[in-house]
Amino acid sequence: MYSAVPSVSRYVRDPDPGAAERTSADQLPDPEPLLRNLTQGVLEVLAGIRDVNQLARWMTEDAFRSLATRAALATRARSARGVSAARPVHAVRSVHMTAPADDAVEAVVVIGGPARTRALAIRLEGLDHRWRASSVALL
Repeated sequence: MYSAVPSVSRYVRDPDPGAAERTSADQLPDPEPLLRNLTQGVLEVLAGIRDVNQLARWMTEDAFRSLATRAALATRARSARGVSAARPVHAVRSVHMTAPADDAVEAVVVIGGPARTRALAIRLEGLDHRWRASSVALL
């Protein structure tokens, strides 16, 4: 016999197959080397000697867009001042990390330069079995 009432299971949504899978920190490598390398990459992008697309693999879409916007503004500022792109002469002095959640690390990377000391705040999240930066802010 035919039933006019559809099955409830037909309306239960499957998880988004394109969504990133959360990964616990204990299944991931030590984040400090990535934090150091990502910091160097961000500094080189902002200095104009590295293409921002080279860092896309290590960032979420929102973090990537934010960095790309900041890099474009830095390029315009250099152009307006007539300054060419040059390799940054900064060195990572220290990395301070905390784990606010099982699948996240928040860090402040202290960067020393010839004229001043700065900091880069980075949030890493365990996504798809690797660390990815979900937020990057040069302070």
